[in-house]
Amino acid sequence: MRILHTSDWHLGRSFHRESLLDGQAAYVDHLVETVRAERVDVVVVAGDVYDRALPPVDAVALCNEALGRLRGAGARTIMISGNHDSARRLGFGAALFEAAGVHLRTDPSLAWEPIVIDDVAFYGIPYLEPELVRRPWELPDRSHTAALSHAMRHIRADAERHPRTVVLAHAFVTGGQASDSERDISVGGVAHVPLTAFDGVDYVALGHLHGRQRMSETVRYSGSPLAYSFSEADQVKGSWLVTLGAGVEGVEFVPAPVPRPVGRLRGHLEDLLTSPRHAGLEEHWLQVVLTDPIRPKAAMERLRARFPHTLALSFDPDGGQQAHQHVRLSGRPEADVALDFVREVRGEPAASDEEELLRRAIEASRVKETMA
Repeated sequence: MRILHTSDWHLGRSFHRESLLDGQAAYVDHLVETVRAERVDVVVVAGDVYDRALPPVDAVALCNEALGRLRGAGARTIMISGNHDSARRLGFGAALFEAAGVHLRTDPSLAWEPIVIDDVAFYGIPYLEPELVRRPWELPDRSHTAALSHAMRHIRADAERHPRTVVLAHAFVTGGQASDSERDISVGGVAHVPLTAFDGVDYVALGHLHGRQRMSETVRYSGSPLAYSFSEADQVKGSWLVTLGAGVEGVEFVPAPVPRPVGRLRGHLEDLLTSPRHAGLEEHWLQVVLTDPIRPKAAMERLRARFPHTLALSFDPDGGQQAHQHVRLSGRPEADVALDFVREVRGEPAASDEEELLRRAIEASRVKETMA
């Protein structure tokens, strides 16, 4: 059996206010092409299908299109809900979709009810919020380990009836490397679960962490299809193609297309604007940190002249910030206080035209208050 493991689509997400829908649509095209070219039998999606509980309509339309096209390409799809998804919304129509070869597991009570394809039993464990399952499952404590271990005990008991087993789960396994773009799941209990929780399963398809990771030969994160933070600039995105025989016979990583890469730059503004060594980043989405001792004026506009897709800009002057001086505020003119702030932030005084503009703005606000 050929299984394509993917997760964390986050349909509807933006990147520093830039829409990612076209890139996500290109990823769906890639998945469909991979299913056809590699003769994939089952696509497993390990949670965070959407980026938020109430996704925008174009994200729902893309998901609908993806499921239909994957089925048309010959694969069945198994999908679980993640911590970003609304389990009830994602699970709508699950019983009807089942007949079409699309299997949704969003209800925790169905985690140990297998989806049997040929002789492989697939178990979908949706994101388990410990506080919600603690009472009905009579858990000993409020932790992700307790919740997931309870589900896995039931799965192991049922799996004795099946020769091969695959588990989908959305969780933070101890030892995994997180990115800046994952939402914290520690609310409601201790977030991490041990790798040993998944012992005895032929393959475990994990979701939640956005970088591809091999926790063991048979327990893996596929990561997200696109970079969702600048901390993922060096990650290769894609999915795992798993060949399942008597056990796992092979696992191959299938890289995904990169509509626009992300990158990070750090240095003095003039060097960034003139050095040829940065030419390869001119079409990237960029996060830039300027290290000039004095904050350059119109830095973003000047950067975008060479790097038009600069999205984030911050300042970290060489040698660190000077010690903040404690200055008297009470009784001083507002304009003087504001100009002190400009000097503190920029590292040099405001220019004469800037000072004049600031004083006029303060005077205009004072007039408005008086008229009110």
